[in-house]
Amino acid sequence: MLLPGERVRLVGGRLDIGGAVTVTAALLLAVYAVINGNEAGWRSTQTLGLLGAAAVLFIVFLVIEARVREPLVALALFRRRNLATANVVGVLWAAAMFAWFFIDALYLQSVLGYSAMQVGLAFVPANLIMGAFSLGLSAKIVLRFGLSGPLAAGLMLAALGLALFARAPIDGSFLVDVLPGLLLVGLGGGIAFNPLLLAAMSDVDPRDAGLASGVVNTAFMMGGALGLAVLASLAAARSVSLNRAGSDTMAAIAGGHQLAFALGAAFALLAALLGGLLIRTRAATTKAKRDVDVAVA
Repeated sequence: MLLPGERVRLVGGRLDIGGAVTVTAALLLAVYAVINGNEAGWRSTQTLGLLGAAAVLFIVFLVIEARVREPLVALALFRRRNLATANVVGVLWAAAMFAWFFIDALYLQSVLGYSAMQVGLAFVPANLIMGAFSLGLSAKIVLRFGLSGPLAAGLMLAALGLALFARAPIDGSFLVDVLPGLLLVGLGGGIAFNPLLLAAMSDVDPRDAGLASGVVNTAFMMGGALGLAVLASLAAARSVSLNRAGSDTMAAIAGGHQLAFALGAAFALLAALLGGLLIRTRAATTKAKRDVDVAVA
């Protein structure tokens, strides 16, 4: 009602129920298997069976998408290099980002003794930075430097922030051991997120831009769910191992968190390298500039 533009006639279509059910079930089984891996055992029948079932369901999903007339996700889109790269980068970055939010909150509460209110306030600086970039700073950076450079630089800053958390001590202070990492992750995420979405949409026709955006956002959520499950499980296993080796409870918990932060930094660094090396910049940047101009207007 408020946005100008031509009215578009909606075209009816069938919902790809088979694709939706199989990909959702595959993700649920994979996350459940990972979350319960430490308790059930990584080589147990339950864990291996659930992971195997998830793999089979995902293969069935791909077969359905290749054959159905109106697929949930058109697999042909992944032949576009920028879109495929953006999805891989999104999975890696989300795995690091979701785990950072969750495990950093645990570190602040269980190790440093923060209250829930203090944890929420601790995240405010990073969220303010991300919000500032979403309100226009990121668009100006894309217009000036293109897509791949800001994407890689932002993810590298985030990786550096996560690496700082990987050395977070038991007796850490907010200003020295928490705030620098928060600011770097917030700055990096604020710089990188819009170039990631624009890169995903830069290779497709305008009529497929919504689908491309939806696919990369879905990949982001899936990467976050699986990444959080994996890193949280590894952190818990590391804590148990350190505790059995003689470390006190607090040191063991901190050691598990440090491992998760280090792996998250590695994920973000790999995402930065892939984005910087594989995102095509010429045609993509030209189209991205048009998209940014339209969004700003």
